[in-house]
Amino acid sequence: MNAAKVEEFYLQIAQEALGATLSLSNHLGDLLGIYRAMAGAGPLTSTDLATRTGLSERYLREWLSTQAVAGHLSYDPATGAFELPDEHAAVLADDDAVTSRAGQIEAAAAAWLAVDGIAAAFRSGEGFGWHRHDPRLFTGVSRFFAPLYRMSLVQQWLPALDGVVERLRSGAHVLDVGCGHGTSTLLMAEAFPASRFEGIDYHEASVEAARQAAAKAGVDGRVHFHVGDATEDAAGPWDLICFFDALHDMGDPVAAARRAREALAEDGTLLVVEPAAADRLEDRIGNPVSMSYYAASTVMCVPHSLSEEPGLALGAQAGSERLREVLVQAGFSRVRLALTTEYNLVIEARP
Repeated sequence: MNAAKVEEFYLQIAQEALGATLSLSNHLGDLLGIYRAMAGAGPLTSTDLATRTGLSERYLREWLSTQAVAGHLSYDPATGAFELPDEHAAVLADDDAVTSRAGQIEAAAAAWLAVDGIAAAFRSGEGFGWHRHDPRLFTGVSRFFAPLYRMSLVQQWLPALDGVVERLRSGAHVLDVGCGHGTSTLLMAEAFPASRFEGIDYHEASVEAARQAAAKAGVDGRVHFHVGDATEDAAGPWDLICFFDALHDMGDPVAAARRAREALAEDGTLLVVEPAAADRLEDRIGNPVSMSYYAASTVMCVPHSLSEEPGLALGAQAGSERLREVLVQAGFSRVRLALTTEYNLVIEARP
């Protein structure tokens, strides 16, 4: 046995365990609004922060010390005050920033709460649906994807498709399958006021959240959300049907894609956005994007797919070739990888 390699791997696992522990502290800072209370507030003592938040000073003092030791907060020993740097606030306290990671932290916290159920599924081979997770998984995932969608959907993904932006500008009918809280649907609706949009998701609470978001944005007159099954409820014809980080979660992605093909207009377009992944496992090793998505897929995506028949379980690292196979099997005659980014595969398919 190579002692140096043991030591190296020991330090790697210790660092990962430390990250998991610190993530709990980070989630508390988000959940309790501490980061938001500190953002732009300048130096604060634990007493100042207790007054500002209404939280226990002693708990806050321990939390602040943890965050300072981790380098998340700056600390002035002369005054005993802590400060959240603006650069760190952009990651931890501002959901609108493209650098926000609070949603990922929230989703990870929710996943930990399901660990016993996931362990039981490992033993039985049965699925574990998204609806069985803590509600924070849905808000966390929505917050996690939102910055990337705001940065990419209208600016990069849609322009990569042939003629779709022009059609949206002139007025198109668009279906967003697996819409969740409606982030992607609403971004398109706000960018293309001449078009009409509908979002569908199997999770009732998410659909209700999407409806509320549409009303708040003032677009509920031409944006509608409903609870439904992607393999059945896609009555068209639609000019554009979208699956944003959703197709791989479905138990029968072939049937969902086939239903989309049937519901598309003759000259319609299917857009599938999936996490970036090389086609071979050996080409993903060491890639931090693949690490993140594989970890999430093990406890979220694959278990949900296995909870639905036939449980194809593509996983969040299916890769472009496997996704192409699914779409061809669903009956699409033209499938192309329209765009590859550091984080996503953007696939265009035509009937």
